Amino acid sequence: MDHSSHHPGTAHHHPDPAAEHGHGNAHGHGPGHGTTWATAMQATLHCLTGCAIGEILGMVVGTALMWGNVPTMVLAIALAFVFGYSFTLFAVVRAGVSMKAALKVALAADTVSIAVMELVDNGIIALVPGALDAHLSDGLFWYALLGGFAVAFVITTPVNKWMIGRGKGHAVVHAYH
Repeated sequence: MDHSSHHPGTAHHHPDPAAEHGHGNAHGHGPGHGTTWATAMQATLHCLTGCAIGEILGMVVGTALMWGNVPTMVLAIALAFVFGYSFTLFAVVRAGVSMKAALKVALAADTVSIAVMELVDNGIIALVPGALDAHLSDGLFWYALLGGFAVAFVITTPVNKWMIGRGKGHAVVHAYH
């Protein structure tokens, strides 16, 4: 009997090992094709949410402790990575993956995305006159921060699209959905 013509969905089986490594899967994230802008935007928004929570929390804590700009920014960036990774980590663990394996997936999926996002966002905050010295109660602080997130989203989305299209980044996460 020829099993090469096996039709998907006719029997219950484990996911295709190639799909687990991002080499084509049901989500259409095979190398070089099938990646939609919607998928890339969703991955970027997912990453941006974690980054924003961490970064805002870091700014609030740094300001509350009356730290200077550099230590506050370091804390904000560190927390952006922590929260950015956490969103992916918990989603993958919920799918039944061990914590150790889930950590590897989160690091593979989010490192480039978070790094690009943080570089762009913090670069914009640093470049907007007075934004670094603005207080949390100042509109300038929030306009610069939200504007930085918006620009980071626009720049990071094509990066994520390119990575997902090559079986990297959030393509790794989709193998567990």
